[in-house]
Amino acid sequence: MRSIDVHAHVTPQCYWRATEGGGEWHGLRREQGARGREVMISGSSRGQLPPRSSWTPEQRLADMDSLGVDVQVLSPYAGFYNYELPTATAKATSVDCNDEINQMTTTWPDRFASLGTLPMQDPAAAVAELERIMVQLKFKGAMIDDKINGKMLDEPEYLPFWKAAEQLGALILFHQGGDTVVASRIKKYHLPNSIGNLADRTLTFASLVFGGVMDACPDLKICFSHGGGYTCYGIGRMDRGWQGIPEADRLNPNPPSTYLRRFYYDSIVYTEEALRFLIDQVGVDRVVFGSDWPYDMAQDWPVSWIMEMESITQEEKDAILWKNLEGLLGI
Repeated sequence: MRSIDVHAHVTPQCYWRATEGGGEWHGLRREQGARGREVMISGSSRGQLPPRSSWTPEQRLADMDSLGVDVQVLSPYAGFYNYELPTATAKATSVDCNDEINQMTTTWPDRFASLGTLPMQDPAAAVAELERIMVQLKFKGAMIDDKINGKMLDEPEYLPFWKAAEQLGALILFHQGGDTVVASRIKKYHLPNSIGNLADRTLTFASLVFGGVMDACPDLKICFSHGGGYTCYGIGRMDRGWQGIPEADRLNPNPPSTYLRRFYYDSIVYTEEALRFLIDQVGVDRVVFGSDWPYDMAQDWPVSWIMEMESITQEEKDAILWKNLEGLLGI
C-alpha cells in the first residue's frame, strides 16, 4: 500500500533565507508575532506561518515517514499567491517558488511531485508560467485561489487559462488564499477558515458549472480541497435553482448534479461520516487523499485516520490513499 498526499504546502527556503534578520523577498517580509510565531507580511496582509513551514526538505521527509506518507504533491503556501501585488512581483515569486519545488522533486523524485503557483491577476502571464512548469519542469499542475482580486474564475477573461490547463493536462487544485467570503460577515471564532473555506469551494463549483467553463473544457482536471466544501450537501438546492433559470440564460445545459463527477475532491472532511457521504455522492474514484500539511487545520495522523474507518472498505481506502492519484497524475 502507498499513500500520496495531494494537499501539502511549501514555504520555500529561499523566502526564509532572504527574510532572515529583517530582509525582504520580492518586497515580502516576516516578523515574530505576539506569541513568538513567524508572520509573513505582504503589503497590508499578514499571514501566520506554522513552525513546520520553515523545515528543510530533510525534516519534511522525516515527518512524512512518521505519518506514513510516501509522496507529497507539493504546492506553495497560499499566502504567496500575491494576486493583489503588481504582476511583475507575482511572476517573480511564482518563479522562485516553482523553481524550488522543482529542485525538491528532482532531488527526491520518489517522494515529491509538484503543483505550482501562478500570477493569476494576469491571465496571459499565468498561462505562460503554467506552460513553463508543465512543459519544462514536468509539474503535475497548479494551485490557485477561488477568486482573483474579487473576480470568479468563470469570467470570460479566464477562459484562455482554462483552455491552456485543459490542453496541458494540468490538474488545478483550488485552495483559498486570504479572506474567504465569510470574513465580510464575521472574523471571530476561526470561522473565516472553518466555514469560509467550505463556502468558497461551493461557490467555485457553482461558478464553473453555471458559468459554462466545464462544458467549454470537457477534459479539464480540477480538484477541490476540503472535500469540495458544501457542494455535495447543497447540490439538490443548486439543481432546483437551475430549474428556475430561463433556458435562454443557462450556460450549463444540464443540472449541476450531473457535473459532480467532473471534479476531484480531497479527503479533508474530518469525520468518517462526512467522508462516507462524499464517496457515496461522487464515487470513490473522485476522492483523493490530502492532509493540509503543515497548517493548523491539518489532519492528525491522516493515513491512520483513513485506515481505521469501519464504513470504508479496503478497496476504497486504497483508491483514496494512492490509486486515484497514481492514475490521475502518473506518480
